[in-house]
Amino acid sequence: MPIKSPNPSSIFLKPFLTLAPNSRWWIFIVLGFFVALFPLADYLHSYITANYLASPEANFKPIALTPDSSLTGSVYLPLIFKQSEILPLANTFRINVPFFDGDVQFAETGIFWFGKVNSTENYVDVRMGYTNMELYIRLAAFDRRLWYDTTPTPSELTSWDAASLYLDLEGNTGKSPDANNYLFVGQLNWYESRTEYQTAYQGDGSGWVAAPVSFTTVSRYRGDAPNNNVDDRGWALTYRIPFTNLGLDRPPPPGRIWGLSLTLHDRDNATGTLIPAKSWPPAMSPGEPESWGQLAFGLPAYSTPPVTPSGTTVIRHKLNGAIVVDGMVGGSSTCGTGLDFWTEWGEANYAGASQVNIQNQFDVADWPCFSKFYITFPLDAIPPEAEVISATLTLYQFGNAGGGIYGAPSDSLVQAFTIVDGWEENILNWNNAPLASENVSRAWIKPITDPIGYPGVPRTWDVSKAVAEAHMESQSLSIALYSADGDYNSGKYFYSSDQGDWNAEGRPTLQVIWGYP
Repeated sequence: MPIKSPNPSSIFLKPFLTLAPNSRWWIFIVLGFFVALFPLADYLHSYITANYLASPEANFKPIALTPDSSLTGSVYLPLIFKQSEILPLANTFRINVPFFDGDVQFAETGIFWFGKVNSTENYVDVRMGYTNMELYIRLAAFDRRLWYDTTPTPSELTSWDAASLYLDLEGNTGKSPDANNYLFVGQLNWYESRTEYQTAYQGDGSGWVAAPVSFTTVSRYRGDAPNNNVDDRGWALTYRIPFTNLGLDRPPPPGRIWGLSLTLHDRDNATGTLIPAKSWPPAMSPGEPESWGQLAFGLPAYSTPPVTPSGTTVIRHKLNGAIVVDGMVGGSSTCGTGLDFWTEWGEANYAGASQVNIQNQFDVADWPCFSKFYITFPLDAIPPEAEVISATLTLYQFGNAGGGIYGAPSDSLVQAFTIVDGWEENILNWNNAPLASENVSRAWIKPITDPIGYPGVPRTWDVSKAVAEAHMESQSLSIALYSADGDYNSGKYFYSSDQGDWNAEGRPTLQVIWGYP
């Protein structure tokens, strides 16, 4: 006999009907309240999804902290950092600008670079410093043909060889220029007064408007002469911007971050054939300050984490199986002898070179002698959970340029820069070498005046900050070395990782002291 299923309605209604009438009304009220909540909950779900969850990056912005940041409101714990300091984003283009108590010392300025050198494209070194009175910026451009306007107007300055300097006094933030944003334009000229060859603008909330901001520029060229079809070497433009003219009564305190960007404009003939401008950072947009790089006042420092040393890792090519890759770009120690400066020099590759040169000068005409050095160390031998206490880069010097008929060589302040983009030794050259992310260390390198033996004279750089950043991101340490030298014959010669095993000790070495938190 089949089992008869009970009527579902009788199961639920029977207990309900047995209740007293007053109790039944309370149940109706409670059920009605919850039914009324359903449309409201559905509305809130749709609103939050459409306005926040669909595009979280458009509504929730991380707070950018600087040493001078002041926060209002509440911060909710936990707020946890692996290291004892807040490290900058790995892909931030930043120049740390040194302070000078008096005149800016040219060879001690902070330096960065951008662009390419060939028949139509330009490359530029940018040096920066500041004093109690002003901000100093000098651009040195490698440029084959020099052209300037003999009857300039403000709107046409950038149609010739010129530079545009962008500053944001509130950091590289915002989607349009406001009153904290300034644009300073300077054009190359020869002997004329500079008055008509420079102009200033200020943001108005949506764009740029002319502004009566006083500043000075000085222009110099090297080569045959401007405004002809004869090859030259390049030109330089120096800005001096008083802080008082930016509404400040003193320089920003150490650690303060400004937004910074630069564009180099180029013209190679009288008709003005279009040549794309070069900018730093490469993806900057003139009207979007948040796309600019950073200017940090003062030099960086690393705060040692409060941990006990637990170990030391030494990294050198072939030591314990480590693969260290390095390469030189530029003119080597021969100033590019045998290379066409405009079609070959920028593409020269020195893979396998066992000796390298680091060199720069004040005179832009001598740019074929300039040289940089790139090197990458693996950091996988450092325990992942360890914290970096200190890190020292050692290069072994064996000689230098100058001496004899070339004059006495001078000391060089060689600077170390972090590199974010990858590179390969067998194709590395001046034109494709990655741009510096940040200048993180510097060291005085003296010339060698007496004969020395192997492994050479050890020269060291404190790269603790750079190693800590790379280790936190589980990345290799990639470094470039370059100088802001002014003197002729400033080159300093070092051994590379391609030194033979007979001089393994002379290869570049990274020593990292670490501990556990």
